[in-house]
Amino acid sequence: MPSVYLKTYGCQMNERDSDAVAAQLVAKGYSLATNADSADVVLLNTCSVRDAAEQKAIHKMEAVAGRLRKKRPAAVLGFLGCMAQSRGGELIDQLPDVDLVLGTQKFHRTAGYVDDLLQQRREKIVDIDDEAGSEGTIREHLLNGNAPKKSVTTFVSIMQGCNQYCAFCIVPYTRGRERCRSIEDIFAECRELADRGVKEITLLGQIVNSYGKREIGVQDGKSAFVQLIEAVHAIDGIERIRFTSPHPKGYGEDLVEAYARLPKLVEHAHLPVQSGSNRMLKLMHRGYTRERFEELVGQLRTTVPDIGIGTDIIVGFPGETDADLEQTLDLCCEIQFDNAYIFKYSPRRNTPAATMPGQLPEAEIEARHTAVLKTVDEIRARRLRDHVGREMQILVEGPSRRNPARLEGRTRCNKIVVFEGATRHIGQLLPLRITEATRTTLYGDPAVLNCH
Repeated sequence: MPSVYLKTYGCQMNERDSDAVAAQLVAKGYSLATNADSADVVLLNTCSVRDAAEQKAIHKMEAVAGRLRKKRPAAVLGFLGCMAQSRGGELIDQLPDVDLVLGTQKFHRTAGYVDDLLQQRREKIVDIDDEAGSEGTIREHLLNGNAPKKSVTTFVSIMQGCNQYCAFCIVPYTRGRERCRSIEDIFAECRELADRGVKEITLLGQIVNSYGKREIGVQDGKSAFVQLIEAVHAIDGIERIRFTSPHPKGYGEDLVEAYARLPKLVEHAHLPVQSGSNRMLKLMHRGYTRERFEELVGQLRTTVPDIGIGTDIIVGFPGETDADLEQTLDLCCEIQFDNAYIFKYSPRRNTPAATMPGQLPEAEIEARHTAVLKTVDEIRARRLRDHVGREMQILVEGPSRRNPARLEGRTRCNKIVVFEGATRHIGQLLPLRITEATRTTLYGDPAVLNCH
């Protein structure tokens, strides 16, 4: 039985795609290897959002090929996903040991292509063409008992692609135009997941609140995305609904209002702002102003006072001045984000920003990254300390990643809580009293469990 080692780089969308590929291969009789050196097939699911992610995948493949070709010359080596889509056949030119390059609309063809290569029916395969209907294949194989891992929480991909074309982003070029699944198809997947014990669904899309704008449209004053949330909300067994990542530009009043109306929609919103400077937002082609972003956060906090607000920020975008950076720092202090991912700008091929004037040196970008990271880390730590003494509901996800002797779960507002419990608590919704906060994590009092 051939074994497959599958490594994922990048976002939750890539994680979800890798799960689908793994399930597909298991259904075909492959086993999953934990080590690349012992595998018959090595697949790297790649990311192109930043150059560092591409270089990691390339260096990993170079190292694996150098070792594996000596021991197992017939092994199949392949790149999947965004970098594969962007670079195509040039990856085989750069790394002749690579056998397979598979684009973002071709994940469902992985098992067939791997079979062909192992059986030597084909020598090299590069497939990065668009494929109509590929968004409809993404739930295949995951619900027939072949999923490689079971969890009480899971991602459900509701769409592919992006129409936004932010100046810095390669995603529209690697993922293609927006293509949405039907509400009926997503509902069926979520219902089957609930039957398997999943308690929390995260609806996943490149710009998730753009879902169904053209295909489904507004009905009774509700956007297609809110209609979808309502459908999932009606499923027995699903206790929590999250979504990621929305775009501030398309965050309508109906979505804000849904937080107050739908109790399974948890109190958390990840809102990528990217910059606190209107000048930068315009250069980035973001389509909203700082003032609109502030207004949206205010609406959410008025509707749900305890909502957790997360964000993404880019530092070192071409032309960013010290004054622009100060405006970003000022926005962080004003909004008081619960969590923020800070990214160093990296030029991406074919994007408008790659040829913009005012490209900043790496050392300057690094210094700006450090400054913003310090600010948001201090804010996050302070906001976590504010939770000490409160009783909060968590969904217990499993053993703590840092200390498997303990359990961990998440609050509705997306805070990680670690506590001492038993395996019977996994999958349960539990109230815990928060007793301690570090800079990243909350700790709960297990004594509360004695009452439940």
